[in-house]
This record gives sequence, C-alpha cells and structure tokens, in this order.
Amino acid sequence: MKEMSFKEAITKAGRMLWNVFPFILGTILLVSLMITLIPQSFYLLIFQGNKILDPFIGSFIGSISAGNPLISYIIGGELLKQGISMIAVTAFIVAWVTVGVVQLPAESAILGKRFAFIRNILAFVFAIIVAIITTIILGVI
Repeated sequence: MKEMSFKEAITKAGRMLWNVFPFILGTILLVSLMITLIPQSFYLLIFQGNKILDPFIGSFIGSISAGNPLISYIIGGELLKQGISMIAVTAFIVAWVTVGVVQLPAESAILGKRFAFIRNILAFVFAIIVAIITTIILGVI
C-alpha cells in the first residue's frame, strides 16, 4: 500500500468533510427543531414514578430528543427539581447524548446502516443499564 503524503491526506480529509457537511448541517438543524418543538412540561406528563418503566421511558424519550451534553445537564436538573426520579433522568440524559434516532439517516449514510442500527440499539439498552447501576451506586433507587 502506498503511503500518503501529508498534503494528500489533508486534501482527502477536506473532500470527505465537504461531502459529509450537508448531513452534519441537516442533523444540527433537525436536533435544534426537536429541542424547540418539545416543551419541558411534556416530560412531566410522561414519567409516573414507576421504577421499572421510567428508565425505559427516559431512554426512549432521550433517544428521540437528542441533544448535546451541556443542555442535558440543565434539563436533567430541572426534571429532578420537579420530582422526576433519578433513574428516569439518568436514562434520559445517557440516551439523549448517546442514542441518535434523529441523526440515524446521516449516521447510516456515513458509517453504514448495520453499524448505525447496532450502535443505536446498544446505546439505548446501555442507557437503561447505566441508569440502574448509577442509581444503585448513589442509593436512590
């Protein structure tokens, strides 16, 4: 295999970034739209304090909401203040950051459908597991 020069590598990376840019822009716009359209009060109606169902619901809602970690901590803090369980909030935050239903089309196009689906399914399941383990460790379950 021929070694690539630094200039060739930069050129190739730049071309790839240019080709991926529309997907990245579309994803950012779609995530911003989701954050704007779903009010925080909606989440209060969903979580009922069920220790078995809440982590699943939190992971599901976080998966379709998608956002960046900084915003998730703010939303998580507000949800905790309003009485939503730690297990639900933890599942929500982990899924919010790791699962990307909104970004799935872009991720599939860039990394392949099989990889994108498996990664998202595993991230969903592990969001629930992390929420359970976190609350057990903190002793608040």
